Amino acid sequence: MAREKRLRMADKITKDSIIGTVMVEHPVTAEIFQKHFKTAGCFTCPGAGREDIAFGVMMHNAKLDKLLADLNEAIEHEDSEAGQGQT
Repeated sequence: MAREKRLRMADKITKDSIIGTVMVEHPVTAEIFQKHFKTAGCFTCPGAGREDIAFGVMMHNAKLDKLLADLNEAIEHEDSEAGQGQT
């Protein structure tokens, strides 16, 4: 049985990250997947829970480097906002 890696705030999203895990742990990324994949299918696709970003890029003819840059920028921004709320 494969063990699913959980993303922590300090982790980077990679081509091996599971699409569904990324969207659950970082909801801000859902809009980015939709923009790059040009579909809202990730939200309802049963494969999102087991397919990695590299597979999604291949299936949707997206640009891996740009998608990863946008995803990581979004979670870095999300993390910095979360840190500002802590005292």
